[in-house]
Order: sequence, then structure tokens, then C-alpha cells
Amino acid sequence: MTLKKFLHTPFLPIYSTTFLYALCYVISVFQFDVQIIPERVPYDFIAQLIFAYALFLVSRRDWIFLILHTLIMSVLYLGNPIKIAFFGGPIMPDDIFSLRSLLLILEGWKFFALALPLVALAFLAIFNFTLRTWKNYLGGVFGGMFFLTILYQPDSIVYPIDTYIGTKEWDQRSNYLWQGATIHSVLETARYFLVADTAPDADAARQAVSVLAQHSRSSTFEEFTPRNVHIVLLESFWDANNLSKVTFSKNPLSDDFRKLWGSANNSTAVVPVFAGMTANSEFEVLCGFPVTKNTVKFERQLLNEVPCLPRILADKGYKTVVSHPNVPVFWNRVNAYHRVGFQTYWSESDFILDDINREFLGDSSLYRQVLEKISDTLTTQKPLLDYIVTYFGHWDYPLNENRPSQITSSSKIDEVTAYANTTFYKSSEFVDFINALQKRDPNGIIVAFGDHLPFLGEHFAGYVESGILKNSRGDFSDAMFKTYVNTPLLIIDGEKGALKVGRLPLYEVPKLILSLLHLNQPTIMDFATPPDNRRIRPLVGLHFDEFSDGRIGVCKEPPYSPECQQSLTWLNAVKTVSNDLFIGQQFTRP
Repeated sequence: MTLKKFLHTPFLPIYSTTFLYALCYVISVFQFDVQIIPERVPYDFIAQLIFAYALFLVSRRDWIFLILHTLIMSVLYLGNPIKIAFFGGPIMPDDIFSLRSLLLILEGWKFFALALPLVALAFLAIFNFTLRTWKNYLGGVFGGMFFLTILYQPDSIVYPIDTYIGTKEWDQRSNYLWQGATIHSVLETARYFLVADTAPDADAARQAVSVLAQHSRSSTFEEFTPRNVHIVLLESFWDANNLSKVTFSKNPLSDDFRKLWGSANNSTAVVPVFAGMTANSEFEVLCGFPVTKNTVKFERQLLNEVPCLPRILADKGYKTVVSHPNVPVFWNRVNAYHRVGFQTYWSESDFILDDINREFLGDSSLYRQVLEKISDTLTTQKPLLDYIVTYFGHWDYPLNENRPSQITSSSKIDEVTAYANTTFYKSSEFVDFINALQKRDPNGIIVAFGDHLPFLGEHFAGYVESGILKNSRGDFSDAMFKTYVNTPLLIIDGEKGALKVGRLPLYEVPKLILSLLHLNQPTIMDFATPPDNRRIRPLVGLHFDEFSDGRIGVCKEPPYSPECQQSLTWLNAVKTVSNDLFIGQQFTRP
């Protein structure tokens, strides 16, 4: 068959789908260790073939169809394995909204490697679309009806697939392997529209408040005492000594930090994310509500001006400032910071980039410059909320010549040794900052926490090596879920020293800060007070309860235990109030 005949054959979608599916399948298995279950391949193949024919029927040029089909299948069948290898789960609809933020931080060849295929995909799709023959119209009608079905009747797609193929909301990796890339993408896109967050009406909001009122706790606050509050988000900060089967030549945390943290009995934050999506940890520590979905809260779920911690303190006469030496619009921070109540945002252009580790400003320089910026405020009577988001510590943990590697390890995972050296400098430079800050502000409240665990190799490799996680979230034990979201937390109550708060969900931190200030007034943080005798950590598709006696209960899917049902009822009420406050009419605003 000549090339011309091959390109014009009506069987072209069969040839392209067969070849590309086989090629991508092999790459996915041998390069990324992600294998769609063989017995499910025929179903996924047929779904992809139907899509290929729809695309083929509306194509102006057959050779452009081949390019488009190659790009689309590469995204589906290679993009998903890449994301699974790095973050433990496949591409989800909300990831589309994160593309802009990703492009903002990529540089050099990495930027073009992502941007060029996206531009080519969009340009070729528009250029190649045509409606000239009955075949074109047939493909257009099919595609249009399918799009409208996803948009307006998503249940007609979700329910049959959930019923006959099955879905575990809390384990999207297994869903991908069981369903295949095409079926999984269609299903989760339809589910995105089916369960999209909506603003509740007044009755639903007030009913949720009545449920949460059962768990409110009486306050014993003294008279409000304005004090400076300093909050430091430590990027990817974690105790690598938890890797029990790895021997380090030197403690990954500096001796001074370990001593300081030890005075707090090694308190820990229970965070909402793993290895990324820092803004969700920010949302919790600023607004006091848990993040429950696989979406960046700052991006599309924070539309209103809300009385979060910065706004509450600003209303009490505080100067509220935030510092982060990154692109200002990353994760929509410009809008998000304003909406939660920050008056001043110092971003990349406001700092001298004099200590760059590849593209990340070193913590010591950031701390020094922040101290210089807030110096005048510290000498006045005006109280200050000073929030710092560090940048140094991102994967793949680069160091500059001023930070030579000091630690070797027995780990076979490259990221483990690189991370140990990074966290050594982060912990050391943080303690230097605390010492300098306390000389200027001995009675200030200081809060520091890791935003998420670090990325330590594909499929949790660094953690699997020490047996503290499995290579798939679907295989986690209850104890592993605790490890998965556990980072250092340090709360210093001025001259009283570090508080021993144990394991504290990050969304409970702002209410604790207000209690240390003796701020006795109703706030939105009151809504997220968990039921007595437990702490609750929502994650995507599940939540787990931690009880005062040390027990943990992971609640994944029905049938729920009585304890899980109680916490689920609480969590659903919290979601309703959260939607009302952050995207709705704010019927529940105090």
C-alpha cells in the first residue's frame, strides 16, 4: 500500500489507534511501571477507537489527523503514567486549571517541551476541523452530542461506568489501571460536572451550621492581647530520619532545629496534600477550613472576600503582609491573598535574587530581606501578621556553591540524598532566622510547618525503600495514611516557648493562633471544630479519624462504621458552609 492510499483509507483510525496504543502501552509499562490491566485493554481500546473515528470524520487532512491523534494519545497514555509515577495518581480535570501555573515555573527546554505540544494541539485541531461532506457532519454531530451529554447529562455516563466497571474515588491510580486512559478521562470529566461544588441556598447553609453547632466548644479566652504573629511555610519540609532503613552520614535536620523541635515534643501538622499543591496547605493555615478535593483552592474555589485569619487581624488593627519570592500570579496568589485579607504581597520582583539555587531563592536571603522589610513595623506599636512562604526546597533539590553537599546516605534513590542535604540547610537557616526574630520580637507568636512531604522518586520509591509507604495509595495501611500527610509543626508562644500540640490538622492552626491572642469573638474557624475526642483529616476520596487514645480509622467507602458516619456527617456540613463562605452568598458569615 502506497503512502497516499494509506493516508486516505477509511481504516486509518484503526491503524493509528492500534499502533499508538501498543507503542504507548509498552513505554508506559517499561519506562514508568504503569500497566493498564490486560483484560480491560479491549474496552479502553474500543473507546479510543470510537474517539479516533469521530476525530477522523471531522478532519480536513488525514496526515494532520495522524499528528493530532498522536499528540492526544501521548497526553492520555504517556501523560497519565508520568503523573502517576510522580504524584501517585493520573491526570484529573482540575489539572487543566493548573497548566498555567506549571508553565509559569518551567524554564528553558522544559517550558518548550510542554508548551509546543499544547500549541500544536490547539492550532492543528482548529485548522483541521471541517464540515464539508456528510461524513464531516456525522462526526460533528456525534462529537457535539457527546460533549453536551458530558456537560448536561453527566450522570448518564458516570452511573453506568461506576456500576459495571467500578470506581474507587480514593484510589484514582487503581481506577486508571482498571479503566484505561480513555474511559478514565471520559468518566472523570463527566464526574467533574456531576459533583461540581455549588453555592448552597440559605436553608442548606443554616442547616449545616446547626449540625456543626453540636460540636462547638466554649471559649475561655482572656482579654484580646495584640501580639505579632509570624507564620513560616517551609517548602517540602520533613524529617528524613523517618526513612528507617537509610543510614545518613549526618543528621538531615540540624542539631539546633532538632533541639528546638524537641522542646515541642516533635509536634506535627497533618496536611492536605502530598509532594505538591502548596496552596492548599496555605488555604488551611490561613482560613481554618479543610481542603477535601483534588483541586487548588486558590484557583477557582476562593471567589469571595472572606474573614480568614489575615482579615480578622487586619480588622483588629494589624498590618498583614505576605512574602513569597515566586511569580506573583502563581496559584492565583495575587487574588487569593487579597481575598483572605492580606494588605501587602511581596513577590519575586520585591526581592534581590542574590542567593539563587537554580531558580529558587535561598531561605537565608529570604529571611534576611523579610526582616529588613518588617523592621520598621517591629519598632512601632502596630501589630503585625507576617506570613512567609519559602521557595527553596522544591524538587529536585538543587544547591548552589554556597551550600555544598554535606550528607551522604545508603539510599539507592537519588532524591533521598539530595533532599537530606536540602533539608539540612533549610532547618539550619530557619533556626538562625528564629534567633534573629526573637531578639527583635521576643513576645511574638511563631508558627512554622512543612506544607507537604517531599517527592522522593517515582512511585514513592524513597518511602517504599524504608517500608513506610507502599508504591500505590490503594495498598496503604491505616498507619501509612498518617505518614503520608505528616510534617513538622512548631508553634512558639513568645517567651513561653514551644507548645506541645501533638498531631494537629493544619486547618485547626488558625483557631489556635486566635486563642493565643485571646481573641474572643465568633469566627469562621469555629465551624471547622471537629467532634470531641477526635481529629479528622480529609483527603481526596476519603478521610480518617484520629482518636485521643491513639486509634485511627480510615473511612474510604460505604458501608461506614458509626464513627466514620459521624465524622462524614460533620465533614459534609463543613463542605456546605465552606462553599457558602468561599464561593456562595455567605449566609453563614459571622
